[in-house]
Amino acid sequence: MAKGFIWHIKKAGWILLSFIRRNRLLYLFARTMISIKKFGFKATTKKLCAYIQRDLRNKFSTLGRELFLSLSDRYTQENTVFSKQVKISIITPLFNTNEEYLLKMIESVEAQTYINWELCLIDGSDKEHENVRSICEDRALLDNRVKYRKLEANLGVSSNSNKAIEMSSGDYIGLLEHDDVLHPAALYEIMNVICTENSDFIYTDEAVFSSKGKITLKHYKPDYAVDTLYSHNYISRFTVFSRALMEKSGVFRSEYDGSQDYDLILRYTHNASRVRHISKLLYFHRKREKSNIDKKLNVILSAEKAIAEHLKTIGISAIVESKIGLPGYYRIIYELTEKPLVSIIIPNKDNVNLLRKCMSSIMERTTYDNYEIIIVENNSTDIAIENFYKELKRYTNIRIVYWKGKTFNFSEICNFGFRHANGKQLIFLNNDIEIITPNWIEEMLMYCQRDDVGAVGAKLYFSNRSIQHAGVVLGVEGTAGHILYGAPFGFAGYMGKLQIVQDMSAVTGACMMVKRKVFEDVGLFSQEFPNSFNDFDLCIKIRKAGYLVVWTPYAEAYHYESKSRGYNIMHKKKRKLAGEMALFKAKWKNVLATGDPYYNCNFSLDNANYRIK
Repeated sequence: MAKGFIWHIKKAGWILLSFIRRNRLLYLFARTMISIKKFGFKATTKKLCAYIQRDLRNKFSTLGRELFLSLSDRYTQENTVFSKQVKISIITPLFNTNEEYLLKMIESVEAQTYINWELCLIDGSDKEHENVRSICEDRALLDNRVKYRKLEANLGVSSNSNKAIEMSSGDYIGLLEHDDVLHPAALYEIMNVICTENSDFIYTDEAVFSSKGKITLKHYKPDYAVDTLYSHNYISRFTVFSRALMEKSGVFRSEYDGSQDYDLILRYTHNASRVRHISKLLYFHRKREKSNIDKKLNVILSAEKAIAEHLKTIGISAIVESKIGLPGYYRIIYELTEKPLVSIIIPNKDNVNLLRKCMSSIMERTTYDNYEIIIVENNSTDIAIENFYKELKRYTNIRIVYWKGKTFNFSEICNFGFRHANGKQLIFLNNDIEIITPNWIEEMLMYCQRDDVGAVGAKLYFSNRSIQHAGVVLGVEGTAGHILYGAPFGFAGYMGKLQIVQDMSAVTGACMMVKRKVFEDVGLFSQEFPNSFNDFDLCIKIRKAGYLVVWTPYAEAYHYESKSRGYNIMHKKKRKLAGEMALFKAKWKNVLATGDPYYNCNFSLDNANYRIK
C-alpha cells in the first residue's frame, strides 16, 4: 500500500515537472524560485536585473556603439608589430552607390588600426551617378591606398568584382560591399589570425543595421560547419582569403550572380588548409529595401545551382531544394550509395505499452526494408512483456537478447546489444520513442554513409510536439544541454536552427545512428557512465576521432522522455547521477573549457537558447 502511494506521488511529481519544463514561462518562474532558495532574494534580483539590462542593451544597440574603439585600444593596435608583413586588399564593386553610404564605407576602411591595406574600388555606375567617380577620385588623391577605376559598362557583380581583384596587389583579399562598414579593429583581428594560425580563409561575425543606425540583428556564427553551410550561407560576410587560395580555387563566376559569394565560399572553404572564424562583430551590413520577387527567385535558384555544382565537383550525387517559407535556406537530399543492413538496438525493461508503441511505429511506418531489431531485455518482471516477446518471435528480423547484469548500466546494455548486431550501421533507440517520419532511416543514413560522418541525430518532440531534442551544446550549465528545449512546433529558432541540417558537438542517444566501424574504433559507450552523459561522451569521442556529428530535422519522432525510468531529478539514485556529471566535467575538462565550436561564445551558457550574453 505504502509503495503504491509513493509511486503515485512520484508519478504526479513527474507529470508536474514535465508540464513545467514544457511551458516556458512556468519554467522561467520555477528557475527563479529555485535561484531565490539557493542564492537568496538579493542575489537573484541582482542576477535578474543584469539579465534585463543585457537584453535591453542588445535590443537597443546602435551602430555607433558597436563601432566604438577606445583610444588606448587604438594605440595598442596601431603599434602592434606582427610577425608577418601582409598587405590586405579590400575589394569593393560600386554601382550607383548612395553618396552618404559610399563615404561611410570608405571612412570605415581608412579608420582601420592595421594600416597595410589597399581599397580597390571598381565602378560600374551609370551616367546619372557621376558623383560616385568624383568622390572616389578625391579620396584616392588624399590616400594612395585607395585605388579607383571606372568601367565603361556595368559587367555584373561577379565580373566587376573580378576586375577589382585584377587591380589588387595584396597577399590577402577581403570582400566589402559598397554600402556596408567595417569595425576599426577588423583588419587587426584578421592579421592576428593570419599570423598566429596561418589561416588562409577567415570570416567574422556580423550585424545588420537600419538606415537610422539601429542594430536590427546580430549574427553570431558557428565555427566552420560544412553541413550547416550547405543548409544556408551562414558565413556570408566578412570573408578574407589568401591570394594562393584564390589562385587555386578560381575567382567569381558570373553564372552564379545573385549567390556569387555563396559559390565562392563553398569552393574556398573546401580547398582551404585552415578555415578560421573570429567570434566578434567586425562587419556591419546595411539593411536594404525589400527586393522584388524576380530578384529573390534569382538568388534562390543561383544558390541551388551553386550548391549542386559544388557537390557534383567533389563527387557527391544529391538533389538541392530550397526550403519553402524559409528563403535562403536549403535541403540536400543525398543519393544512397548502398542499402546496408541497419541494426536498431532497443534496451527495454517492462513497459510493454511503450515498447509496443515503439515497435509498431517502426514496423508499420518504416520505408527502409533492410533492417533488424535487437531488443535488449533488462531483467523485466512483468509477465506481459514476455508475452509480447513471444508475439515478436514470428518476425525473422527481430531478436530478443537477455542482459543479466545485476546493476543497471545503460552503456553496458547498449554495448551488449551491439555485440549481437550484424548491421553496418547502428541505431540506438530508446523504448519510449515513436517514429513519425516513414523514411527516417534513409534521412539519417544519407549522412552516416559519408566517410566524414560518425553519428547522426534526429528531431524529437514531446507528445504536444514541442521540441525535446534538436542537438546538444557543450558547456551549458557546466556540462551540456539541448538547444531550444521546449520550443513550440513549427518554430524556426535563431537563424533557422530548428529547421536545417547542421553539424553539432553531440546528439542524444535516444535516437542516434552510428557507423559500426566508428563505434568500434572509439571504444563503444563508456560504461563509466551507467545512467547519463554516455551519449554525449560517445559523441565527443567520435569528434575527437575526426568525424562529424550531424543533426537532421527530417528524421522525426516522439520521445516520451524518460517515462520508462522517470526524469533524472526524480530518480532514487540522484547522487550517482551527480557523480556522473562530475565525472563528465573532469573527463572532458579541456573540451568544455575550449567551448562548443558550433555555439558562438557570445551566447549565454545558462541555457542553449541562443540568448546573447
